[in-house]
Amino acid sequence: MPTPTTSPSSPPPSSPSSSSSPLPSGAEPADGTPVRIGALVPLTPPGWVGAGRHLLAGLEAAVRDVNAEGGIGGRPLELLVRDTAADPERATAAVEELAGLGVAALAGEYHSVVARAAAARADALRLPFLCSSAVLDALTDDATDQVARIAPAQSHGWRTYGDFLLATGHRRIAVAAQPSVYWAAGTRVLREHLAPHGGTVTVLDTAGPDPEGLCDALAESGATALLLLAGHPEPVVPLVRAVRRDERLAEVLIGAPAGQPELADWDALLGPDGAAVPFLRYLPDRLGPLGTRVEAELRRRLGETPSFVAFEGYDTVTVLAGLLRCRGTDRAAVAAAWPSVAVEGTRGVIRFSRRPGIGVWQWAWPPVQVADRDPADPGRFRVLYDDSSGPVRAG
Repeated sequence: MPTPTTSPSSPPPSSPSSSSSPLPSGAEPADGTPVRIGALVPLTPPGWVGAGRHLLAGLEAAVRDVNAEGGIGGRPLELLVRDTAADPERATAAVEELAGLGVAALAGEYHSVVARAAAARADALRLPFLCSSAVLDALTDDATDQVARIAPAQSHGWRTYGDFLLATGHRRIAVAAQPSVYWAAGTRVLREHLAPHGGTVTVLDTAGPDPEGLCDALAESGATALLLLAGHPEPVVPLVRAVRRDERLAEVLIGAPAGQPELADWDALLGPDGAAVPFLRYLPDRLGPLGTRVEAELRRRLGETPSFVAFEGYDTVTVLAGLLRCRGTDRAAVAAAWPSVAVEGTRGVIRFSRRPGIGVWQWAWPPVQVADRDPADPGRFRVLYDDSSGPVRAG
């Protein structure tokens, strides 16, 4: 998922949500002592707070359900939440703190560069980490048994987005890109995927011209689609407004493969200007009974339509709870069990495997859609493309 290009100074991690003394890995305390999972979530800027809010809602809803079903062998499951604020150094410090507090595993994180830093430290500490939302293929430098991922790899999702562009007749693509490992990786995936079909990708630097100047460069490029590979709300929101108001660009498709239009703050800031901007979302065509029930609970918690990020959070805790019930709280036993997972999640049965070029245990693959907000009703989503069936009639 997207990550800001700048980070604030790294304040010390927040204090635990409840006081306790650390427990060594694998210790079995007296009955009633909580089983703890550390949760990494961006809750303050420059992190994407909207995504963090949905991720945390999913994590907490799943913990509530696990405890309603008896917890982990009669012991309550508890989250120790740490705000990463999209800062890799802060995330690393949080991983170290949580490891010292005896958590059985780590969950969460949205921003790819932050999750990458957390994964490296978790691997070094031999602390199992189930990443919820970060999609960067290279989540770790080397293969590791400590880290698994619920979200699809960026290369898989963004190739689906490339298929959508080709299916809708777009081969001359411009990207408004900020400097970032994540955005550079996405640009490379799109370029390599489109090239065999005669597609081209032109990079427009968002650090250069103002929005009007970037519109001039876009008009000169002859591109039929502009993809927003940059931070939200800045510089994406003013750029969308500028393109919408430029008569030369009336026929240019604006796209956001990283998923910014999924969350309510996009609609709140852009209104009608934010409609008809296709984005990637990781939801099935129809939710099953579990997903439907969880959707209703998440809607109640959030006061708005839950995003795919909230479902990723719920599925993360569901998987970890299943492992802890079967394997106990020993960290080595949890990490060794990734390949044996078969857990019913909100969006299908979750299993992990090794995928070429990806060093973590990967759910291959969650459902992938391309969707947008309906211009007639920006609060309503339309599915435009499905990775299993191709183009979908938006209704």
